[in-house]
Amino acid sequence: MEGLNNFIEVSSTLRNSYVDDWKKQGKKIIGYTCTYAPEEIIHAAGILPYRIRGVTCTGTSNADIYMGRFNCSFCRAVLELGITGAYDFLDGFCYLNGCDHIRRVYDNWVKIVKIPFHHFLPVPHVLTEDGFRFYMEQVEGFKKHVETHFGVKITDEKLRESIRVYNESRELLEKLYDLRARENPPITGAQSLSIVAASSAMPREDFNTILTSLLKELENSEGIRNYDARLMIVGSELDQPSLIEIIEGLGGLVVTDSLCFGTRQFKGLVSGEGDPLEAIAKRYYYHNPCPRMLREYPKKLGFVRELAVKARVDGVIFEKIAFCDPHGVDNVMISKELEEQDIPTLILERDYLISDVGRFKTRVQAFLERIMGG
Repeated sequence: MEGLNNFIEVSSTLRNSYVDDWKKQGKKIIGYTCTYAPEEIIHAAGILPYRIRGVTCTGTSNADIYMGRFNCSFCRAVLELGITGAYDFLDGFCYLNGCDHIRRVYDNWVKIVKIPFHHFLPVPHVLTEDGFRFYMEQVEGFKKHVETHFGVKITDEKLRESIRVYNESRELLEKLYDLRARENPPITGAQSLSIVAASSAMPREDFNTILTSLLKELENSEGIRNYDARLMIVGSELDQPSLIEIIEGLGGLVVTDSLCFGTRQFKGLVSGEGDPLEAIAKRYYYHNPCPRMLREYPKKLGFVRELAVKARVDGVIFEKIAFCDPHGVDNVMISKELEEQDIPTLILERDYLISDVGRFKTRVQAFLERIMGG
């Protein structure tokens, strides 16, 4: 499938052909770090929103000068790529306070990495009316900063068009996940992750066109039949398919997820009614809560359980990057709740750059044997 191969190629590197074409046209790119960044505002400015990842990083010797070994390895990978010039194609960076570790990336990028535009967009850790008013003010400030720095005007009409484009992406990805919920899914979990990752590294109009065509091919596919267990994967930053490939190479099939390169990214549309900027802010502030939203545990538990039931999973694998406290807490709590409801779970801790493949294979194999009663 040509479309799928295209997405895999885009997601496997940083500076892909779409980025090159965009830059050749003299257009700008703003990087961002989190699903709470309002992409539609960047898009409405005629700028490409590009989600920052650690893909292509092979070591963090430069980043380790500025961040300790007890800092998240994803954050160190991102800093390493910034220091070594891999992100020199960016014209700006929108940072968010996703966690203390990514905050430290912001501190270092501002000092070390020479990018013309920096903006820090804070997001409250609780969902309240006061919290939304604060976030709305920050979103308005971000919009004005983009307009002033890049010399553009972000009109309501442009915002509505961006809402339409991004809502189309969300609806298409929802259809992809509906196909994954079939008895014989037409696509693997590793391939699906590559599709979602590609969505944030290329123009959304191109992404929508290719995914629309790919979905038509997948609709008519016979699907995958030779798997032993239907699995869900939940946890922290997972933007490369290597871990899922290990799981699926042992006979599991990942049919859904709760990941920020997955359902937590695309579920939930922006309303087409009323003030478009406020509609964008409401969607991002109130959307599927990340573990950073400390008081929203019931919503997070309900979100995972609903997806697990819909996809008829046989078990759930929780993964977290070492030293990620928010996911460390959520994974244990949600796992305990699911086990009490007779849904088997496995908790894995990993580095961003996966090297100890043998350990993962042993634990996943034992988990599959437990599910299958072996």
